[in-house]
Amino acid sequence: MNISKAEQRTLHVLARGGGIVVKKDEKGKIVEVSCVSREGWTLVDCSLGVFKKLKHRRLVASSNSGPYRATLKGRRSVRAQLDNRA
Repeated sequence: MNISKAEQRTLHVLARGGGIVVKKDEKGKIVEVSCVSREGWTLVDCSLGVFKKLKHRRLVASSNSGPYRATLKGRRSVRAQLDNRA
């Protein structure tokens, strides 16, 4: 599966325990996303376009109205990286 660098970075953060917090308008449409690592840092590469691609490919999902997290398919599609802290 071809995944861009921004999508890979986002999936790495999610695979390590982070989440994507969404902000919706009054109609329930997602208008803003922010990817937060488990340490509390915000990832700049995670934009609304990247989020929509990941959601369309079913690499991220939300359960019980919580933040979006990596699915099993998403964790399997992440390429290995020696130092994942960068």
